[in-house]
Amino acid sequence: MSDQVREGDILAGKFRIERVLGKGAMGVVVAATHIQLDERVALKFLLPEALENSDAVARFAREARAAVKIKSEHVARVSDVGTLDNGSPYMVMEYLQGRDLAEWMRERGPLEIPEAIEFLLQACEALAEAHALGIVHRDLKPANLFVTMRADGTPCIKVLDFGISKFTASGASELDMTKTSTVMGSPLYMSPEQLSSTRGVDARADIWAIGVILFELVSGRVPFEAESMPALCRKVVEDPPPSLRELRGDVPEELEPIVLRCLAKDRAQRFANVAELASALAPFGPPGALRSAERIARVLRAASPLSRAEEKSVPPLAGSATGNAITLRAEPSSIPPRRKRGRPWLLIPGLLAAATALFAVSRVVRPLEHSAEPQTLPPNTRPAENPLASSRRALPTVAPVAAPSTTPAAVRSGEPVDDRHAKPRVAGLRGPSAAVGSPRIAGSAAGPATAGPTTSDPTKADPTTARPADDPLEDRH
Repeated sequence: MSDQVREGDILAGKFRIERVLGKGAMGVVVAATHIQLDERVALKFLLPEALENSDAVARFAREARAAVKIKSEHVARVSDVGTLDNGSPYMVMEYLQGRDLAEWMRERGPLEIPEAIEFLLQACEALAEAHALGIVHRDLKPANLFVTMRADGTPCIKVLDFGISKFTASGASELDMTKTSTVMGSPLYMSPEQLSSTRGVDARADIWAIGVILFELVSGRVPFEAESMPALCRKVVEDPPPSLRELRGDVPEELEPIVLRCLAKDRAQRFANVAELASALAPFGPPGALRSAERIARVLRAASPLSRAEEKSVPPLAGSATGNAITLRAEPSSIPPRRKRGRPWLLIPGLLAAATALFAVSRVVRPLEHSAEPQTLPPNTRPAENPLASSRRALPTVAPVAAPSTTPAAVRSGEPVDDRHAKPRVAGLRGPSAAVGSPRIAGSAAGPATAGPTTSDPTKADPTTARPADDPLEDRH
């Protein structure tokens, strides 16, 4: 245990110390249990001698604020901050079970390429949120990438130590350890501009570190090594990195240019942001790599405000996945400025009221229009019968019955009668026997008509007599 804390000590009146997880020149990280909640947590606090360094105290507070703002699952959560009795600030973080990538590699050696890509894409998800908030990690290395397990048993990378309050495990080499009094970061993973000046670094310094980590995870060694700090800085600034394919023969030919672009001496030649880097790495990862790259791009596109360089460099991703093969391409385009969002939900009540009124009016007007407007029927189409007219339907037509007339006196006396001007009558008789001028009462079975003059010889009919109207029954013959 550390000289400042021992197992069983109670810190801040509610945390019982269990063991030391890591110690650095400026602080220490311990495993503890929250007494009231019976929850295991990790406590990180500054050592008493670091309290005199105002820069160290400011960086510690900045790290706590950064970790709280980043909501990604790939960042260790910070749940509380406070001050110990001796005045040392502390932060309460989630307790992680697992091991960092440095220990992982010591046990297993170089990783398989899809596994290495998956780990770094998860780290890029955390970096995307940090960069969108204007936070640059500046000390990425395998020791700060912690491998833990999700509830379903899949690995999950947690990015540790945002800010430059660095804490390392016991036994770390001098070049791996952050030296606050000399440089801010780990020289093996620092970019050339970071070695020259820590003030002017941006997100592309983290992209350099990702390239160094990928080189190490795949080959088992870092691209730049030296016995001393000056020699290391000279190699980082001047020497080109060794060939990755010469160190490991199964590295895809297309992957090496991606690593070399991350390690470009001029940061303007590197990937402009982690979205571009993730887009390039996704084809070499597992099937879920495409979704991870898309999430990274969405995070940067949704960030507001973005820097001008990022607005021109965040590409929309387009790809397809078939089985285990993923095809991904980046389409260059600029990000349109974020528009001010309105409040469309305020229009919903008015739209509903208008729709209800229109529906009610249509229910009333439609029957009236139907009854008022005449319907145009196609030719030779019989219109539909109005049921109301059935009660007013005309009775069947009955042939008129001749009114009884008084027989002329000449008939009674036996004198001949001149019937040339007599009007013919047709009463539904058929055939030639129904001569003109020989009417018969409808319904009579036989015999001559009992009313009206008759002529026994049809040839004696007056030729000047008008031809009667055509009998509809005669048309049938």
